Amino acid sequence: MRDDGLSPADLEQLRAHGIDRAEAERQLALLREPPPKARLARPCTAGDGIARLGPEEEERLGALFDRAAAAGRVTRMVPASGAASRMFRALARVLDAERPTASRPAPGGATGSEGGRHRAAEQLAPALPALEAAAAGGDAGARAVLEFVAGLDELALRDELAAALAAAGAPGIDDCRRSGDPRPLLATLLRAGGGGLGYADRPKGLIPFHRYGGGDGAREARTPFEEHLVEAAGSIRGRDGRCRLHFTVAPEHEAAFRELLARAVPRLESEAGARFEVGFSHQSPATDTLAVDPEGRPFREDGGALLLRPGGHGSVLVNLDALARGGADLVQLKNIDNVVPDRLRPEVLRWQRALGGMLVELEARAHGLLDRLEAEAAGGGAPDPALLAEAERFCAEAFGRPLPPAPPEARRAAVIDRLDRPLRVCGMVPNRGEPGGGPFWVDGRDGGVSRQIVEKAEIDLDDPGQAAILAAATHFNSVDLACALRDRQGHPYPLAGFADPAAVFIAAKSHQGRPLRALERPGLWNGGMARWNTVFVEVPAATFAPVKTVLDLLRPEHRAAR
Repeated sequence: MRDDGLSPADLEQLRAHGIDRAEAERQLALLREPPPKARLARPCTAGDGIARLGPEEEERLGALFDRAAAAGRVTRMVPASGAASRMFRALARVLDAERPTASRPAPGGATGSEGGRHRAAEQLAPALPALEAAAAGGDAGARAVLEFVAGLDELALRDELAAALAAAGAPGIDDCRRSGDPRPLLATLLRAGGGGLGYADRPKGLIPFHRYGGGDGAREARTPFEEHLVEAAGSIRGRDGRCRLHFTVAPEHEAAFRELLARAVPRLESEAGARFEVGFSHQSPATDTLAVDPEGRPFREDGGALLLRPGGHGSVLVNLDALARGGADLVQLKNIDNVVPDRLRPEVLRWQRALGGMLVELEARAHGLLDRLEAEAAGGGAPDPALLAEAERFCAEAFGRPLPPAPPEARRAAVIDRLDRPLRVCGMVPNRGEPGGGPFWVDGRDGGVSRQIVEKAEIDLDDPGQAAILAAATHFNSVDLACALRDRQGHPYPLAGFADPAAVFIAAKSHQGRPLRALERPGLWNGGMARWNTVFVEVPAATFAPVKTVLDLLRPEHRAAR
């Protein structure tokens, strides 16, 4: 018999997280009977849903954005709560293949000693000859370790790793290469405690990405957190020098971000002539989600408590809403790992200005039309056919949302509703096989189609027609968004009201060895912004340099200039 009930203890646990009974029951219903997948109508392509800008238009829009930034209207928001574990997963799998256990102490001393830790790693993990053989046989993890060791001198993390090896009395980088033994490198890099750097447990925002050489021979390594500060100084600085940034971070890592901020700000402010105002927030426990077991019952921990899991990046919609309520107006939204070194930054800044300028221009036009339409309605006058036609044409041409035929009064109400909502302008790069979402025309439940960013997991790949549309996609979502969050009176929009709550992700997972179905909230730029007015703009691939694995840092765009 299915367990549909939530006990008083369950309800108290949920209340402590800020989750009411109705929300819990809604989540359980979605897990048991998932909503239909998104229905793709066709890909958005250049000229059909994706705008291309010429040089003159790009420069004109950039000037519009510069004025908005100078007026202090722009804030940058960066979701940065993700750990770097995925970056180093391939290396960690090789290192952990034969780790010592409590019943098998490390040779040469107690497992807790520094020398014992390195001797254990040296005996129990595979050496280079074995890795070469495994890589030749198709082992991706072995191939990753070999590529990492060969390219280590090119990585910004090299100097910190070399210092940690020396402090621990372990063989140095060149020693490991000569001996054919990469194990001390991996152990010191990935494991925490005993002098290890613990990179696998650090937030990605605090991993050194880029290295710069000073005129005095000194070398500076910058993390993506610092690169976002530098990038913001080049794009959103107000005329008073202020640059406002907001990072969502995991609670346990906020102190480390603040410590780096305190160290980096004096130097970066001096170099950029800027003043950084940086805020931090955490994902709210109220955005955690329930899971169900294979029988559809609420999944419980061994002690009987409900399992509550983080709700995915869509949970950050709450943080974005709070940022708007705190005064943010126009927001640049960008992933923590999509940063470039100084030599490539001008192209990135150029296109951020263009995206932001288009946002400013479209917002001004929408607000102007709303002023005229609502003034007319408030005065009791009949809709002006010319004004109504102008507004409907703007909705169709700018946002790809033509309105259906209706009597004039209904048309005016519909066009006011269509214009009075949050707005986003999204950079789209030509498709080059990166994982993630893309721009599509999607069939809506109202019978119309709209531009949406859709993830592969949202598509019914068993449907040959849907799979064909996915395969025909020409562009990719780079997560470079310019967002307008306030209405024309300056009030923040209630962002949750413009999300599609049914656009959830449901995935097969496990917990403590037991299978479950997990629910993630609608993605921040997927279902979380489904009812926003949306514009897609083609941007060059040079603006997109994500780092999903440590080997991505060996790509030309991340290597130090020679």
